[in-house]
Amino acid sequence: MNRKDLEERLIEFAVAIVQIAESNVRMKSSVHLSGQLMRSGTSPALNYGEAQSAESSKNFIHKIQIVLKELRETNICLRIILKTRYFADEDEIVKALNESNELISIFVKTVSTAKKNQKSPTLN
Repeated sequence: MNRKDLEERLIEFAVAIVQIAESNVRMKSSVHLSGQLMRSGTSPALNYGEAQSAESSKNFIHKIQIVLKELRETNICLRIILKTRYFADEDEIVKALNESNELISIFVKTVSTAKKNQKSPTLN
């Protein structure tokens, strides 16, 4: 998967998160969860875009770690939402959970590879 494909996948994930957040039952707790989900679930795409313009490998790793942190937060929020049953389409939440798990795996590997490459001596 290239950078453009991953960026598009993160954008599609953000769109799915927005749709889930907008489909909730309007109760105080669900509004709170929706807001949290919107913030953490749209952040990975935006931070990934920033990582593409990183000023150094250290800066790139930092920005990708933020993507990973936000994906993990989103995953937990989705799990809470699934258990509350405030949302109409359980299948959409399960799909988003599966996608967040896959994205987390991708970014764990990305961070690991970037750190490994950072430690490797450069060849001239």
